[in-house]
Amino acid sequence: MSRFAETFSDRPMLADGAMGTVLYARGVPIDRCYDELNLSDPNLIFSVHEEYLQAGAEILETNTFGANRFRLARHGLEGKVAEINRAGVRLAREAAGRFKERQAGETWVAGSVGPLGVRLEPLGKTGLEEARAAFVEQIGALAESGPENGVDLLIVETMPALNEAGEALKAAKAVAPHLPVVVMVTVDDESECLDGASPQQAAALLTEWGADAIGVNCSTGPATVLTAIEAMRAATTLPLAAMPNAGMPRAVEGRNVYLCSPEFMASFARKAISAGVQLVGGCCGTTPNHIRAMRSAIRAMDEQARITGTGAAPATSQETPPAPLADRSRLGSLLAEGRFLTMVEMVPPRGIDCSREVEGAQLLMRMGVHAIDVYDAPQASARMSGESLCIQIQHTGMETVLHYTCRDRNLLSIQSDLLGASSIGLHNILCVTGDPPQLGNYPDASQVFDVDSIGLVNIARRLNHGLDIGSNSIGASTNFTIGVAANPGVPDLDNELKRLAYKVEAGAEYVITQAVFDLRLLEAFLERIKDRIGDHRIPVIAGIWPLVSLRNAEYMKNDLRVGMPEEVMLRMAQAQIPEAARAEGIRIAQEMLAAVRPFVQGVQVSAPYGNYEAAAEVIAGAPSRTPPAV
Repeated sequence: MSRFAETFSDRPMLADGAMGTVLYARGVPIDRCYDELNLSDPNLIFSVHEEYLQAGAEILETNTFGANRFRLARHGLEGKVAEINRAGVRLAREAAGRFKERQAGETWVAGSVGPLGVRLEPLGKTGLEEARAAFVEQIGALAESGPENGVDLLIVETMPALNEAGEALKAAKAVAPHLPVVVMVTVDDESECLDGASPQQAAALLTEWGADAIGVNCSTGPATVLTAIEAMRAATTLPLAAMPNAGMPRAVEGRNVYLCSPEFMASFARKAISAGVQLVGGCCGTTPNHIRAMRSAIRAMDEQARITGTGAAPATSQETPPAPLADRSRLGSLLAEGRFLTMVEMVPPRGIDCSREVEGAQLLMRMGVHAIDVYDAPQASARMSGESLCIQIQHTGMETVLHYTCRDRNLLSIQSDLLGASSIGLHNILCVTGDPPQLGNYPDASQVFDVDSIGLVNIARRLNHGLDIGSNSIGASTNFTIGVAANPGVPDLDNELKRLAYKVEAGAEYVITQAVFDLRLLEAFLERIKDRIGDHRIPVIAGIWPLVSLRNAEYMKNDLRVGMPEEVMLRMAQAQIPEAARAEGIRIAQEMLAAVRPFVQGVQVSAPYGNYEAAAEVIAGAPSRTPPAV
């Protein structure tokens, strides 16, 4: 077969994202014929191709999704099928060629063939032979430039019915037998094909008809596509392709906006590849930012030899096991002994002066607080590094826990940072994925996300066993006490627990929850942990937040998805002046600390807006309760 087919069989590959989404964002009206822009505005199409190449796409789809005579007829362009398709191939090929010259990277050009946009018999008046003739016309134009200047493969996509997919495939085999053909259907909310066929039926028929690869694209988003792909895997041995929409669009100020973040699409790419998908990419709503995040995820999987999987890192003869948990740090000792511990969270300053934070740490140390939990640029803000603040706090004698996020670091930086942290005496880390830059003051800042928090735990565990991610010895264990985060109040608790189970299997040794205001949610969360993790007991440290106002409570409930009982909202609403609200917030926090104490191994008390005195007051004034015997 072709060089592409050989490459395609060796490893997962990344296609580009949506063309129409980017064009719409650049102001092209939705009722414009986007395929015709190959002729009237070729520089615009070329620039979109370049963006996707810079983002890391290996496969460029031609801007010809709707370039068949039925769809073009709506714009009076049915006579320009061949011209528009040839122009689409030329633009993608030129972009790929220039990129290869600059980057020395191989790029493949795929001829995009979408549905005809009409109903076929028996549900419509368009006959199957007529449909096949339309596909022959378009595919012939895509393929006629020959192997050097034409497309490397065909992607027949967003097929709503198997009979239409079959006619497109027959047309491709008739006029371009030398080209590999990927055929993708679209599915509904139940992950079923739009003509009622199951994914298994679709896989079996498309395999029988001679497709070179099959899959699912468009649809209602990553979750439904992944479900359909998993069903297809059981019915075929062909390579699989998955290119979902970035979720369902929402109308925002008159424009359709797709809400799946680049990080979520990167997570989808990891899951899809783990499920056996060979070709991933994006459809409606995906942009170069989404593809860039997916590229990072795939690169991480390649470099880590699937380190982001759910299993623990493999052992080798070179490993150096870590010290027992009790010997790694004071926090580790408290966790190992089952003693109740107290922590206070601290946000680094925006400048270089951390004297207020150091003084706060000294106050809390006098109060008997066991550790300070130092955040890593929360809400994607530019602040002093967490490592720097941790070291300055530890000079006072107070132990720290370093939050470490994946947002800003690639695999090399992560390993370097963690090795450095261990060498300077930082032995407690909390592995978190991190907030995307869009939440902060610099929304255009680049992001990395080579791994998420699960992959980060795996990396930390390997370092704890004296190995880098390539299984090379680092000489000694980093001896980290490895923590993770969880949210008992998240709407999709099943997914939260699933991810927590993965983190524990990867090597997590304790978990800190989001702020708890509803004891029932915490109790349910702890009970479900037993179901997910079984007999493996992981210490849970409950987050406690002293509210400062009703607005603060509303923010946590609506923006951070923290479970907030109406009773708490009412109490904060009844506090009429700021001083009364702060006092009420502290009382609520004290009551919650006392309520959760019998169920958890510790608490992390937040210091709202750097008010360390408030955190100390919560800990000092909480009614004591004796935890039950374990």
